[in-house]
Amino acid sequence: MQSDQRWRHLLSLLSDMRLAVVAFSGGVDSSLLLRAAAETLGQNLIAVTAASETYPSGELEHAKSFARSLGIRHRIIESKELEQEAFTRNGPDRCYHCKRELFSRLRMLAESEGIAEVLDGANHDDNLDYRPGRRAALEFSVRSPLAEAGMTKEDIRTLAKSLGLAAWDKPSLACLSSRIPYGTQITPALLLKIQQAEDIVRGAGVRIVRVRHHGDIARIEIEPSSFYSFLRDEELRESIVRKIKALGYTYVCLDMGGYRSGSMNEQLSAEVKEREMASRGERI
Repeated sequence: MQSDQRWRHLLSLLSDMRLAVVAFSGGVDSSLLLRAAAETLGQNLIAVTAASETYPSGELEHAKSFARSLGIRHRIIESKELEQEAFTRNGPDRCYHCKRELFSRLRMLAESEGIAEVLDGANHDDNLDYRPGRRAALEFSVRSPLAEAGMTKEDIRTLAKSLGLAAWDKPSLACLSSRIPYGTQITPALLLKIQQAEDIVRGAGVRIVRVRHHGDIARIEIEPSSFYSFLRDEELRESIVRKIKALGYTYVCLDMGGYRSGSMNEQLSAEVKEREMASRGERI
């Protein structure tokens, strides 16, 4: 099976490293990477999770629990991207500034511990998308063993399930800033508002949800397979609308296109995407 071959390749890549710092968000990608690193490096490994207002609440506790289950060293750092004007002004390169903040902190930690390798959970599919954060990874010599092993998102979920990782079917994590259109200022209050709106929708039993912020409009993205159950209960629907409006939105809309990763990038021109990919030596 191809996934098994890639797993063996991943273990081989990691076993060649003496020490490593792993950026661990708690999502399925970084969980699989951490599981493999724990198997090959053991105590020669430090998992690092960045706590920030830009990430969904509750994820930190899941990350702590998983790291404890592996018996590895785990450190929590406070990410400061909201203090950077280059990040909060929310240009198309926003993710670059966020990852630059994270990777610079991880690189400093690694150097203070005498560790050469800093790793993240980017996979092969990430190389095919508009990901400005990958440029920051190159600048700080951050390696992506999952991508190096040729692992796709499908491979990762298949392997995570076979290894019994609870995160195998966990919805993809994404910075809350990804719900805000480029050019709209990012503030802690706005991030909290988006988090609260998504919690309201999840409370209706929807697993995968993004509430995209468009001024006074809350645009809800869920999987198309959830449309029927989401809409058939008029009382529930009215409750969701009422609660989200109470957060300050005037209109609450369901995106008929359904959930798709990085939908805010749809507004970017092909030229912008091509330029970013080219800066990493890649093509769309």
